[in-house]
Amino acid sequence: MSNFSGQIRAFSTLMRHLRQRFSHPARLLQVHCYTTTEGNRPTIVHKRSLDILHDPWFNKGTAFSMTERDRLDLRGLLPPNVMSTEQQIERFMVDLKRLQQQARDGPSDPYALAKWRILNRLHDRNETMYYKVLIANIKEYAPIVYTPTVGLVCQNYGGLFRRPRGMYFSAADRGEMMSMVYNWPAEQVDMIVVTDGSRILGLGDLGVQGIGIAIGKLDLYVAAAGINPQRVLPVMIDVGTNNEKLLNDPLYLGLQQHRLDGDEYIAVIDEFMEAVFSRWPHVIVQFEDFQSKWAFKLLQRYRNTYRMFNDDVQGTAGVAIAGLLGAVRAQGRSMIDFPKQKIVVAGAGSAGIGVLNAARKTMARMLGDTETAFDSARSQFWVVDAKGLITEERQNTDLEAQPFARKVKEVNRQGLGEGANLVEVVREVKPDVLLGLSAVGGLFSKEVLEAMKSSTSTRPAIFAMSNPTKNAECTPEEAFSIVGENVIFASGSPFKDVDLGNGHIGHCNQGNNMYLFPGIGLGTLLSGSRIISDGMLQAAAECLAAYMTEEEVFKGVIYPSISSIRDITKEVAAAVVKEAIEEDLAEGYRDMDARELGRLSQDEIVEYVEKNMWTPEYPTLVYKDH
Repeated sequence: MSNFSGQIRAFSTLMRHLRQRFSHPARLLQVHCYTTTEGNRPTIVHKRSLDILHDPWFNKGTAFSMTERDRLDLRGLLPPNVMSTEQQIERFMVDLKRLQQQARDGPSDPYALAKWRILNRLHDRNETMYYKVLIANIKEYAPIVYTPTVGLVCQNYGGLFRRPRGMYFSAADRGEMMSMVYNWPAEQVDMIVVTDGSRILGLGDLGVQGIGIAIGKLDLYVAAAGINPQRVLPVMIDVGTNNEKLLNDPLYLGLQQHRLDGDEYIAVIDEFMEAVFSRWPHVIVQFEDFQSKWAFKLLQRYRNTYRMFNDDVQGTAGVAIAGLLGAVRAQGRSMIDFPKQKIVVAGAGSAGIGVLNAARKTMARMLGDTETAFDSARSQFWVVDAKGLITEERQNTDLEAQPFARKVKEVNRQGLGEGANLVEVVREVKPDVLLGLSAVGGLFSKEVLEAMKSSTSTRPAIFAMSNPTKNAECTPEEAFSIVGENVIFASGSPFKDVDLGNGHIGHCNQGNNMYLFPGIGLGTLLSGSRIISDGMLQAAAECLAAYMTEEEVFKGVIYPSISSIRDITKEVAAAVVKEAIEEDLAEGYRDMDARELGRLSQDEIVEYVEKNMWTPEYPTLVYKDH
């Protein structure tokens, strides 16, 4: 009997050691297996029992089969009924509708934020199901995980923070980043979205709370582009904040110091870039919501060395170009007529200048891609910032805006001068397009829209592209009611279509960056391109512009439905791959080397892209002792 008791004690001791080993957070990271699911191949995991249920990457909840329950020591830890993913989603959706109101944190908490909380809880416990729900309901939930709700999330992130997601590199970590990067347990990372929180949407400096935008973007990379969620990494670079409210908030989660600037700031970003590319040489880094003064400098600093791009500068520009080309088609003209468009741009920040540069290059390419063409294309733009029309007379013009400063004699002939206000510029220029990237809500006032009625275009285009919704330069109702029913309207945040009466609909086109950035990232990944070239970005924009049918464009629909986002992304990625091959930048991906890639036809490239898009299916899990 005593021998039996001894065996029991030994067994209990063994089990206690095992429990300690698997319950310690640091140990959990060591034993976490991040094996990628490839097709139907089983995934090997180094944990079981409650540990597997608490791991969102591998947890299936009630969908674990009885065989897996036995194999992973789960029998008795779950209700006995094995549910299909369809049943799980149905249960979740019923709960979502019921909890939506209860989850509100007081009357001031909007329903959108309540939805975000519920979806975030699902994300915390079961990633596969989270992405299944997101993909199946992408039109409804994209505005929740991304703009405009993500702006609210960032503003309230301190109170919403429950568990860490992603990595935080701060000014206090200087000299340590090369070793820190190995704290992330995934052996392979394909996509990083990084922000310094300095200009979150149109909400300004939100400091460390800006990580919400990186998380939201990567959710869309997974849902739209099929990037494997085990290979994405949201990153916050915390260099301090100049937001006095956060500096004085005792509960603020970030560094409570003013932002680094100059060489000190660049040194932190340099160290981060060196660290992540040292560990993951093939990773793609998307810069997100960096303030204008750094957005361009960092893009120029890194773009020819690393696989990186800035979505605010290049992604926004691509989506705007696709919309502008769509607006030309809606006038019943060929896209090749784009260089004849007169465009007034309100806003000269990183997004505004990014669009101007891209539009100018597009026009120049259509005019023969010569230096003369590039120079003459600039005469199609009138740029108005907070100080009014930018002319060569202006002192201390930002370097990036200088090429678009109008010649004084030119504007004088039009009855305009340096600093002319937006109403005056629109009235005198009579533009085909009024493009807003100002982050100033209501900037397109009644007077501005009245002036737009004198446009020489048969279908003038009004693009109120600033995010979030409250920063939109005007609403679709204002544009259609004041300028007229023939307007082409686009916005950065979602608005509902406008009922114009008599069965006519005023279409509100959301010029969402999500049409392009997932495809740019996926296409770069699958081509193995060393850099992301202007040609690849141009190919992405032109692919999006051509996606719409003539019938749709004639009705004023210049952007496709978000519900088609996976198909759009597939086509955009294929266009990016094709361009990378043509520019001799492609180096191949996995078993597909550059030579084989170059032999693929257009249809085969599309098929290649589709085969490499991750889909949220539960893998068969097999336990293997570490």
